[in-house]
Amino acid sequence: MAAVSGRPTGAWCRAAEDLSPGAFAFVMATGIMSTALAGHSASAAAAALLWIASVGYVVLWAGYLWHLVLRWERLRSDLTGPRGFDHLTLVAASGVLADRLALDRHYVAAAALTAIGAAGWLVLGYGVPLLLVCSGRVLSLHQVNGSWFIWVVGTQSVAVATAALAPHTGGRSLGVLASVCWAVGLVQYLLVAALALARLLLEPVKPTELTPSYWVFMGAAAISVLAGAMLLRLPPANALLSRTFVLDVSAVAWSFCTWLIPLLLALGVWRHALRRVPLRYETSLWGMVFPVAMYGVATRKLGEAAGWGWMTATGAGEAWAALAVWVAVFAGMLAARRQYRRS
Repeated sequence: MAAVSGRPTGAWCRAAEDLSPGAFAFVMATGIMSTALAGHSASAAAAALLWIASVGYVVLWAGYLWHLVLRWERLRSDLTGPRGFDHLTLVAASGVLADRLALDRHYVAAAALTAIGAAGWLVLGYGVPLLLVCSGRVLSLHQVNGSWFIWVVGTQSVAVATAALAPHTGGRSLGVLASVCWAVGLVQYLLVAALALARLLLEPVKPTELTPSYWVFMGAAAISVLAGAMLLRLPPANALLSRTFVLDVSAVAWSFCTWLIPLLLALGVWRHALRRVPLRYETSLWGMVFPVAMYGVATRKLGEAAGWGWMTATGAGEAWAALAVWVAVFAGMLAARRQYRRS
């Protein structure tokens, strides 16, 4: 590795320096896709995706630490700006991977990832909003974007991970924590949804501003449904909230998720087909893959928990559509990576 002006150079260093704050969305999308296929007994494909997600998690952690050293000023600027919530993809990736590993009974690894995710949630879940408030920057409604829903996704990922581990701890603390995180995530969703809708309805919207990250609007609701479905599986003594309440709210959230899908598709058609914005690979596309895969898993899990066969079948079928989206975006990422290396 060479050095120029005291700064390391090379493909790895360049990639680390340019690392997107939301890069862990790749792990989120791949991990939940593995969970979706595991529910179909597609063990080989699910295991392969789990390995890809795990390797990606480790590599991205290394990249973020390197980025922290080389680009501290840029990182601090991102944390105090409208992109700050993107960093919570680290929390969500930890929770999604923890849930997937718990599914394969790797409880020690799942517990470690849950601890990392919970620690990140405490630091970033409080830190990013506080930095936005205390930074002295003037933020406008125009700067609100779909990535702000990752705040919700991070909270619900902790609920999912702790609910997955709760039956195996012999106590009720994790079940209570999962219930609390689920409830907090629901309130956060309402707050961010109000801001996002106000941004879309009250401010002029350019086609280039409707990035794939707006799909996290649906993904945040979908992971809330998944967390609710997992709470329904806990023994009543281990849950803080009543089963009836959790089921009713989860059904409402699922209905809203389903309603959002045609709207998001229509916005995509307006952006790419009518306003001719080129469709090319960008990191935020993983923020679209994650909601699509999460919707299928959440639908299937809620159907199983509530005993609704039609919903279980719907979620099972949707997993294959999510896989097609994952393959397309993964191919685009590889092509973009080859082009990046040539430049």
